[in-house]
Amino acid sequence: DLTVDGADEIGPALSLIKGGGAALLREKLVWEASRRCVVIADAGKRVARLGAFPLPVEVVAFGHRTTFDRICDALSECDIGAAPRLRMKDGSPVLTDGGNVIYDIACGRIDAPAALAAALKSVTGVVDHGLFLDLADLALVATDAGVQEIEP
Repeated sequence: DLTVDGADEIGPALSLIKGGGAALLREKLVWEASRRCVVIADAGKRVARLGAFPLPVEVVAFGHRTTFDRICDALSECDIGAAPRLRMKDGSPVLTDGGNVIYDIACGRIDAPAALAAALKSVTGVVDHGLFLDLADLALVATDAGVQEIEP
């Protein structure tokens, strides 16, 4: 019924970047199954435009290096020149709960989140991405003046 979770970035219309903890597919499944979703964060997570936080993309481990090339093509189509970087820990790729790998993309700025989301989802081998669009119903943002309630 209700999902309450954090976010790595909160942008306009409560567009979010999530997945910094490498559980983005499972989180998105829970968010999409919920009737109401509330994001909680501090004021530092609120941005005028998404993209300062690297965008995580969950990719099937098998063939992920060739999927990398197709992700680069999709980024180019969206005028994003950043190259994905395989997330590593202790010399090995970070694996998600589903056994997939994560590529992080330091976009800098995402001018058209919906177009980028569609382009990434169209790539064979991409399981999902950390753009959570049209999913949050409310954000509770902690500021020095107190908690600010933001709706889409």
